[in-house]
Amino acid sequence: MASTTTAGETLAVAVAAAEQQKGEEEEEEEEEEQVINPWEVSAKGGKIDYDKLVDKFGCQRLDQTLIDRFERLTGRRAHVFLRRGLFFAHRDLTDILDAYEKGDKFYLYTGRGPSSESLHLGHLVPFMFTKYLQDVFKVPLVIQLTDDEKCMWKGLSVQESERLARQNAKDIIACGFDIERTFIFADFSYMSPPIYKNIVRIANCVTGNKIVGIFGLTLEDYGGKFFFPYIQAAPSFPSTFPHIFSGKYSNLRCLIPCAIDQDPYFRMTRDVAPRLGYHKPSLIESKFFPALQGESGKMSASDPNSAIYVTDSLKDIKNKVNKYAFSGGQDTLEKQRKYGANLEVDVPVKYLNFFLDDDVELSSIREEYGSGAMLTGEVKGRLIEVLSEIVERHQRARAAVTEEMVDAFMAVRPLPRMFH
Repeated sequence: MASTTTAGETLAVAVAAAEQQKGEEEEEEEEEEQVINPWEVSAKGGKIDYDKLVDKFGCQRLDQTLIDRFERLTGRRAHVFLRRGLFFAHRDLTDILDAYEKGDKFYLYTGRGPSSESLHLGHLVPFMFTKYLQDVFKVPLVIQLTDDEKCMWKGLSVQESERLARQNAKDIIACGFDIERTFIFADFSYMSPPIYKNIVRIANCVTGNKIVGIFGLTLEDYGGKFFFPYIQAAPSFPSTFPHIFSGKYSNLRCLIPCAIDQDPYFRMTRDVAPRLGYHKPSLIESKFFPALQGESGKMSASDPNSAIYVTDSLKDIKNKVNKYAFSGGQDTLEKQRKYGANLEVDVPVKYLNFFLDDDVELSSIREEYGSGAMLTGEVKGRLIEVLSEIVERHQRARAAVTEEMVDAFMAVRPLPRMFH
């Protein structure tokens, strides 16, 4: 039969194909402009587009309705990280709140990859928030120290990774977690039958193509990198901890506070969970903590001036903030008074947004600094006071943590009072 396609139809098909190709090219360009995964965080111009990230990952935005519900269910004011949108996205957080409202139990899971001797303030953020969640919901918590991961990715020896895990555990304990509700474990020492069984179950549900697609690995990467996602997934399931969760607690829901770059691990985990008979883990996810040099900078152990560390002296903090914290203020007094500061790029304001609890004072600083009534030196001075108090308090708590306390938190044991 002769074709009846008209010239107009042919042109329409060609135009549609061209538009589709253009859309795919633009999407690829956007992908290249912003790379967010557990091992790389980069964006063109240094600024992360969190709206695009939420849409790309397929998670949900954490809105005021959920924050209000937090306050109603817990009877406590929402944490500053919630009030200011620093924890901004979630996966099935409503399921956790629904269960809690009905009287059902859940547990918390978070972690730390021990790659450095001490933590910086950005490392503390998820632990500060997790402590708030433990306090207001009165629930158990498991904390995974991925010392094995740092051998695979950072090239550390097994012995050095294990040593750093214990050092980092002391900083985590210093955040004030309840020992009757908290189990800290390092992968090398806790690779027992329960967790290994779940690792294998998860691995048998995930193809190599899926690992490559989610994490962007190639055949040039070491095999351990392909296997590690199953290890980070396993604590999402309560049967990984039979000494804690057994009997009526053997199928608890899990809530994971983390930065949004960890989302790929748990997208994979959530795909697997129903096939293994578990609830999908819920997530509550944070934005990234900026380097002192601003969004285009990067916090790195190789550059101690890129971050405030919990081991810094008061002199160090003052010097780092005054010398390295990127300012959105004008370069002359006259211009500052006339135009005010650019708050969108000002690091001292961003840090105060994390750590200054007083909403009224923060609003006043933003208004006066943005209008020019306040100077950069005054804002930095207030930040130095706030950070000095946090670091001093942490150092006092850290000094009180003994090796015996670390052993006690990491002991494989039941937590009989975990819901009391």
